[in-house]
Amino acid sequence: MDFVSIDFETANEKRNSACAIGIVTVNENGIKDEYYSLINPMMRFSSFNKRIHGITEDDVIEAPTFAELWPTLGNYLSNKMVVAHNASFDMSVARATLDHFNLEYPNLDYLCTANISRNVWPQLQNHKLNTVAAHLGFTFAHHHALEDARVAAKILMKAFETYGTAELDIFLKKCNISKGKMFERGYVPPRVKRKKQSAKLYLK
Repeated sequence: MDFVSIDFETANEKRNSACAIGIVTVNENGIKDEYYSLINPMMRFSSFNKRIHGITEDDVIEAPTFAELWPTLGNYLSNKMVVAHNASFDMSVARATLDHFNLEYPNLDYLCTANISRNVWPQLQNHKLNTVAAHLGFTFAHHHALEDARVAAKILMKAFETYGTAELDIFLKKCNISKGKMFERGYVPPRVKRKKQSAKLYLK
């Protein structure tokens, strides 16, 4: 399956404060392309976020803004299957930043590798990116946007391998998950479908 894996880092608690992005494109042969850029969010950095990812105001002084990067980012994302670990965060960063700059939303489908991991490897203590990566033997520098995007891509590829299929529809059916969608000024999140319980017969 062809897909694009993404990860954002943010400068502070605001979802429109993206300060770095990593993108990894994948086809049937594996990782095809990688892209990384710092982003100047044009706002303050919180000490909490700086401790997480190590990016500071000085690092992004000469970095492009999200609006300046969007023609490149849009080419990667538009009309693609996009994946992210905890996709609700990364998609909300994308939407909030697009709203901030009054840019048009791309049309895309998306999946969350955290939700997928809960289904494929339910025995894990938790399904944080570093926990799943350690279980699968992947080493990486956590909270670097490109490294995180690369590991999320590897997790999805491993999940497909574990379920023995390269077909998205078959995989989603086995995971009991529906894909999310983003479209102009709207979105539908991916859903974990509840399994139907068989009827029980109770006799007195």
